Amino acid sequence: MTVTFREARARDLPAIVTMLADDDLGRGREDATDLAHYSLVFGQIEGDVRNSIVVAEQDGAVVGCFQITFITGLSRRGATRAQVEGVRVAASARGQGIGEAMMHHAIELARRRGCALVQLTSDKSRTRAHDFYARLGFKTSHEGFKLDL
Repeated sequence: MTVTFREARARDLPAIVTMLADDDLGRGREDATDLAHYSLVFGQIEGDVRNSIVVAEQDGAVVGCFQITFITGLSRRGATRAQVEGVRVAASARGQGIGEAMMHHAIELARRRGCALVQLTSDKSRTRAHDFYARLGFKTSHEGFKLDL
């Protein structure tokens, strides 16, 4: 398996949104028919040096994606942390180690930026994802809270 990683481009949006929508949670909150809206948001992310969407490519096809945001705060002695979100692998490419390769790539990006830690959230219903992150060394150290607005 040869997977390469690169910054997402606008032309990748259909594949990215399809992956985001391809599960029980995503079907209820994503709208793959409204790419114009995603395009506007993508432009904002693309213009932010602390924010990046990365795609995994295999044989010229986008087979995975994640967003990584670098957050500098005062806690931990002014540490920068990497927040990883929207981790997805295309249904046709699951079980090939692509998710693991993506997470190793995200961790390496964080190291290069001098981050003190990598953090992520995962919906409580995604128990397989929790097992996956634990295998990679992530700890369930915090309880997460969200407020829909």
